[in-house]
Amino acid sequence: MLKIWGRKTSSNVQKAMWAVGELGLACERIDIGGPFGKNREPDYLAKNPNGLVPTLEEDDGFVLWESNSIVRYLAAKYDRVGVLQPADLKARALASQWMDWQLSVLGPAITPAFWGLIRTPPEKRDHAAIAASQQKTTEAMRILDAQLGKTRYVAGDAFSYGDIPVGVMTYRYRQLVPDRPALDNVERWFADISRRKAFQEHVGSIPLT
Repeated sequence: MLKIWGRKTSSNVQKAMWAVGELGLACERIDIGGPFGKNREPDYLAKNPNGLVPTLEEDDGFVLWESNSIVRYLAAKYDRVGVLQPADLKARALASQWMDWQLSVLGPAITPAFWGLIRTPPEKRDHAAIAASQQKTTEAMRILDAQLGKTRYVAGDAFSYGDIPVGVMTYRYRQLVPDRPALDNVERWFADISRRKAFQEHVGSIPLT
């Protein structure tokens, strides 16, 4: 059976598990990292030398880390009807583009707000850093809003794996930036993706910790 190593509260693990859910795959998720520890132990480092989560492991011994790579791999291997991977090459490239945008722009923007508000006691918070992070994240979300004013989903008119990483971060944005502007296209899109069963199971039902 397919294994995903990583705690369910990790945003990166949530990407992988959302993809697993969309594809209807049998999967064993194993708690590791964060409060569960064990991610710096030799056995795990032999799988993932970064000591991070998630890590995918298949029955034949194949191991893959990096969350977006895992999502793309699962879609390439198991998606036969276009649930996640667009058939059109250009749409597929656009989906991958937005996945990379999450890593290069949106993720780094929101991380200080997450750590400051969720992982740091109130008396030790750097409020200036949190505010700067919230502003940068909002600027990034304006870019997403502009795109979603042109297409229903990030890569076109059909849901794809491009929506998964951005969707996970948007779930966090809505909680970490309470005084956010009205971004109607983002709100319409998020309402759409948040109705998906796999999102509800692996993202929307899990509190930020």
